[in-house]
Amino acid sequence: MKLLISGVCGFVGSTLARALVAAGHQVTGFDNYIRPGSETNREPLQRLGVKVLTADLRDATAIDALPAADFVIDAAANPSVLAGIDGRTSSRELVDHNLTGTINLLEYCKARRAGFILLSTSRVYSIAPLAKLAVTPENGAFRPSPLAPFPAGLTAAGLDETFATTAPISLYGATKLASEALALEYGAAFDFPVFINRCGVLAGAGQFGRADQGIFAYWLNAHLRRRPLKYLGFGGHGHQVRDCLHPLDLLPVLEKQFAAPSIDMADRIANFSGGLASAMSLRQLTDWCDARFGPHPVVADGTPRPFDIPWIILDHAKATRVWNWRPATPVSTILDEISAHAAQNPAWLELSAPR
Repeated sequence: MKLLISGVCGFVGSTLARALVAAGHQVTGFDNYIRPGSETNREPLQRLGVKVLTADLRDATAIDALPAADFVIDAAANPSVLAGIDGRTSSRELVDHNLTGTINLLEYCKARRAGFILLSTSRVYSIAPLAKLAVTPENGAFRPSPLAPFPAGLTAAGLDETFATTAPISLYGATKLASEALALEYGAAFDFPVFINRCGVLAGAGQFGRADQGIFAYWLNAHLRRRPLKYLGFGGHGHQVRDCLHPLDLLPVLEKQFAAPSIDMADRIANFSGGLASAMSLRQLTDWCDARFGPHPVVADGTPRPFDIPWIILDHAKATRVWNWRPATPVSTILDEISAHAAQNPAWLELSAPR
């Protein structure tokens, strides 16, 4: 199978590229290296046999000139929920990266009749009902209160694919949701397979240490280096909860999607996450770090931030039903992997810091 990966030198793109080459696929990828640290992945990928090209997702001419592939895996995006409003990037830049870039890839797929797999996000789900969710702290982490009704699409196992996607969902979430809709429309109109894989927080060794893009990697690296850390919002207790997923756990479903172009439209969108078993709060993550690296104080700062949510876990029951898929890497292994990488790369936070 000839595969093309956008954002191939990012954490997710490079992790998948290595695994797909090892599985016998011919992998070409491209990157614009706008993410600090991404350039460090180029040479190692090339040594493994990945053809790494320099191209900007926003440049339609450059994308049209890429070599033919059977499937495109879109792993390129500005993944920060604060993108476009944090003063570091403009809203137009965010839309150009995350939506115009998707359109360019879909035009590529249209011309070459290639399949398209979009790695999407839990952030397509509506913020308002999650922000208002009644939660109670338990063992250092929020959980939905059993005494209050759950919004539609939410159970104790997490959000399923029927949960609301109405605004507000952040500019980042909106670009991904629009990309999902356009991808499905392009696939239907021009007869090529499209799959939307909505992922929980992706985490593992080699993830760039940015608090807004890779919280697990950032927290472990910062704790190990005794950098200042803060619990932001929600009373400054660190009770907010997310799940996490290792990108390698996506490999089995990608292989099935390559071979399943005729699947029903209703099954082309599914959640992929570590689920409840991988869920952790920042407080629990700090406890893990304290036990691993020694105690390190975290400042309580109750200042709220836009789009913060106290509890968000994706329910992957549909992926299990449709694809017989389950997460394979436990959260303990993910944290061990990140901590080993942090110990071996003492300048990781500087390498991947915003410039």
